[in-house]
Amino acid sequence: MTTQLLFRDDAYLREAKTQVLGHTPEGGIVVQASVFYATSGGQPGDSGFIYWEGRKLEIATAVRIEGGLIALVPAEAAALPREGVEVVQQIDWTRRHKLMRMHTALHLLSVVIPLPVTGGQIGAERGRLDFMMPEPPVDVAALNTALNALIARDLVVSTSFITDAELEAKPELVKTMSVRPPMGQGQVRLVQIGDIDLQPCGGTHVARTAEIGRVEIGKIENKGKQNRRVNLMLLA
Repeated sequence: MTTQLLFRDDAYLREAKTQVLGHTPEGGIVVQASVFYATSGGQPGDSGFIYWEGRKLEIATAVRIEGGLIALVPAEAAALPREGVEVVQQIDWTRRHKLMRMHTALHLLSVVIPLPVTGGQIGAERGRLDFMMPEPPVDVAALNTALNALIARDLVVSTSFITDAELEAKPELVKTMSVRPPMGQGQVRLVQIGDIDLQPCGGTHVARTAEIGRVEIGKIENKGKQNRRVNLMLLA
């Protein structure tokens, strides 16, 4: 049995019931279905709470473990729900939504800076992409204008799936050099933004780009002879 990825089926789902399958040696709660996004691809796991039998437990994050399972990690040591019990999961929606907005904005950043991506990190307030960029951008203001113009177009963000073989035949879809998309399960999830971007991604995204709001490119850092780190901030 693998954990059903409720967050992948519906990124706007905030609460859901699930059954506890067991516990990890570290005290994680292994669940049958997870509304909590599990840390991967530069996106941190969701935080929130679970409820069962009149009890409440704060969840700090969620992680992937062997066998295609997800474990919820408590914020502090506490009594855990026993195996087989039903719990109600509730994510910190305010934080999740900011992560969704930022993740989609970073996909658009890779459009306005069409260079190979060497790394990235998604945060609720700030995010960043590292690019293979020997020289810094000449006109950051122009990049900001272009990025916010794409957001304002209110483009539809949609998902689809292709086979491992199809992705192997289209290597140009993979923008990130440091992290390969998860393969070996038969299908790879693609995230498409209008007609301007299509790339493998397992993260959570907003449904339309206007939902991102205005963003601003911050500090551009030198991270080696060929790499520049471009920081991005949500303005509201």
